[in-house]
Amino acid sequence: MERRLLHTPEGVRDIYNSECAKKLVLQDNLHNLLKKYGYHAIETPTFEFFDIFGKEIGTTPSKDLYKFFDREGNTLVLRPDITPSIARCVAKYYAEEDLPVRLCYMGNTFINNTSYQGRLKESTQLGAEMIGDNSVDADAEIIALVVNALKTAGLQEFQIGVGHVGFFKGLVEAAKLQEETETELMNLISNKNFFGVDELIDSLCLNADLKELFSMLGSLSMSEDMLNRAKKLAASYPMVLEALEHLELLLQVLSCYGVEKYVSLEPGMISSYHYYTGIIFAGYTFGSGEPIVKGGRYDNLLPYFGKNAPSIGFAVVIDQLMAALSRQKIEIPVQDNQVLIVYKETSHDNAIKKALSLREQGTGVSLVKWAAHKTVEDYKAYAARMHMQDITFME
Repeated sequence: MERRLLHTPEGVRDIYNSECAKKLVLQDNLHNLLKKYGYHAIETPTFEFFDIFGKEIGTTPSKDLYKFFDREGNTLVLRPDITPSIARCVAKYYAEEDLPVRLCYMGNTFINNTSYQGRLKESTQLGAEMIGDNSVDADAEIIALVVNALKTAGLQEFQIGVGHVGFFKGLVEAAKLQEETETELMNLISNKNFFGVDELIDSLCLNADLKELFSMLGSLSMSEDMLNRAKKLAASYPMVLEALEHLELLLQVLSCYGVEKYVSLEPGMISSYHYYTGIIFAGYTFGSGEPIVKGGRYDNLLPYFGKNAPSIGFAVVIDQLMAALSRQKIEIPVQDNQVLIVYKETSHDNAIKKALSLREQGTGVSLVKWAAHKTVEDYKAYAARMHMQDITFME
């Protein structure tokens, strides 16, 4: 029974020692970057009412939520996603603000994945949201911030794939696809089954222009030539054309930030979060099988909470980023400045005074009373285990 109590539930884990220290440093570095871009910190509750993440909002499926009840019988959920909470907060506290609101956050999210997926059920996200600006400049600022966040973390090789919800929706609308066909198509794209996409498209009665546009959903990167070709093909499909022109303009603004080499256009990018309305994006690097950052524009989310304001944001999945940094052998510099003072009873007063003095100077100090049965070597080994850089014995 006692051994069983040492285990954590499936999908969650302890983070301790150097890993925890590195995680805190990484989070601090990223948070400082967000502050430089003018984003103000905000915290929202770990659990909210069920409706904040309900089907109408279009976030996480109900079966993947951790649900419970309060004393009044209300259904509550551990947040699977922080963006809807930020939207609720902004609608409540910035209801009259008609200029941009920039907010950043850090917190844990909880998704009850099925066990065979092997994913963590609790993960840490750090993100930023810009509320009240629907311009391409706002889109570019967020993408540039994402790039600089990953560079700040230490990554050198990564790519931000950017798509537009309007491209896929416009094609579905133009082809007049039934809901079940659209769902099948989305599943094929999500699973990267592009042969299946082609097979499905071939089975539909579409004109040549539309069929060629659909075939671009399988492209992992849209070149400039392909973009120009797509714009010509989309001349009769306003939603598709508008999405392509927006992406083209976005690339131009990103060049002002000097981050365009990290960005590629992915026409087939889709998201399971239904609240996205414009650009959507995801960041990838090697050493991580999952995106390390996700985000997009969600102009229709805040109206659910009573405020009409366009919005865009992103979230860095800290756990995935940490895993990628580790596998790429990129160190997170941790400033260790810890001292162990081992004292005997007769030097009790002096040990405390020395510890206070060192702490005033910024040094971390641990005091340990010298046990009679312990040797100097025992304490040296202990200092090493506790990641202390120096040790002082006071007799």
